[in-house]
Amino acid sequence: MMARNDRTRTPRRMRPTAGGRASVRRIAASSPRPHPLVPPWLAKSGTISWYVIGIVIALALVVFAATRIELVFIAVFIAFVFTSVLNPVTDWLARSMPRGLAVVLSLLLAFLFFAGLLTYVISSVVGQWNSLADQFNDGIEQILDFLENGPLPWHVTQDEVTDWVNNLIQQAIEYIQSNAGNLAGQVVSNAGTVAIGFTMFALSLFVTIFLLSSGTRMWLWFLNQLPKRYRTRVHVSASAGWYTFSGYARGTMIVATADGLMAFALLLIVGVPLAAPLAVLVFVGAFIPLIGAPLAMIVAAVVALAAGGFVDALIVTVGVALIGQIEGHILEPLVMGKQVSLHPVVVALGVTAGTFLGGIFGAILAIPLLAVVWSVFATLRTPDPPLEELPTVPPRPEHTNASTTTGLSLPLIPWNEGLKP
Repeated sequence: MMARNDRTRTPRRMRPTAGGRASVRRIAASSPRPHPLVPPWLAKSGTISWYVIGIVIALALVVFAATRIELVFIAVFIAFVFTSVLNPVTDWLARSMPRGLAVVLSLLLAFLFFAGLLTYVISSVVGQWNSLADQFNDGIEQILDFLENGPLPWHVTQDEVTDWVNNLIQQAIEYIQSNAGNLAGQVVSNAGTVAIGFTMFALSLFVTIFLLSSGTRMWLWFLNQLPKRYRTRVHVSASAGWYTFSGYARGTMIVATADGLMAFALLLIVGVPLAAPLAVLVFVGAFIPLIGAPLAMIVAAVVALAAGGFVDALIVTVGVALIGQIEGHILEPLVMGKQVSLHPVVVALGVTAGTFLGGIFGAILAIPLLAVVWSVFATLRTPDPPLEELPTVPPRPEHTNASTTTGLSLPLIPWNEGLKP
């Protein structure tokens, strides 16, 4: 009976010993490795290419999602701008009063500033309207006289200009009459756009209030939702991005204010009408890199040309160009410093791409987003020591065919012979 039980018992599996596992490793290590189908450098480049393709696809999905919820994205961006500008004021006020009261007071001060600026611009336009019309008439007569009797090789008479203007007016009337229904629909849609704009502004103001009052607690809650091993790294990279974004927003606000004040003083000295609205236009144009200041300069020069003639227009053009040089070489390095270290080529490409993707808002959003992405990337990476100068490239050896010169036939070496381990 005991023999039968021994025969039916399931044999035990023998586990490999440490010596057996070591021998297996030695056999695997001593076995010849197969030749790669592609060179190792090509395989590594292909792997990196797949990583780059994945990153590009992820960024494309982010851009696509942002364009689907463009209004919400713009509202959050405006809230971040408001927060970065008002947060130092709120922190300073919070030293002597509760945080909530400091938030309300800082928002009230900002509202009073912009309301006072808008009131001054409107009142200056209304007060100068009568004299402005007379100056424009005199300026237009000077321009017409220059075109008809000036030193240009070609001349345009006043009758030709009048006929050209009348033709434009007639074409405009015919276009309005033939497209009255479409124009009415556009007016309705524009009214809806204005309502959407107010809604977007209200949303950005709502987000700003919470970011100013409890932004630290909101960010702490977000970090607690992440795994523990990622919290410090995410906080460090996000802090670097916020430092760059807030520095760009505050610096742009300071530079734009300085540009507007310098343009206002220049226009007042020259005697150009509508100095306040043109200064505000220069202020707004400073938020659009590369193209904002030139457009504001063109508008100011045209107004100076129509109101005061070619001399005033030339003075305004040179003066605004000088203001641009002061901005680029003194104000921006002094105010922003190293917070936004982007090459001018990157700025030009970013503004162009942002304009094609999102219009005027894309041009405004492109540079701060690029600066934030670069700041986060520079924080997360571990760069190698930089090169002080370009490495020396050895001269290429001359390839000669030995069989044609000496009559010898050399064996061919496989292309991957030098890549064997």
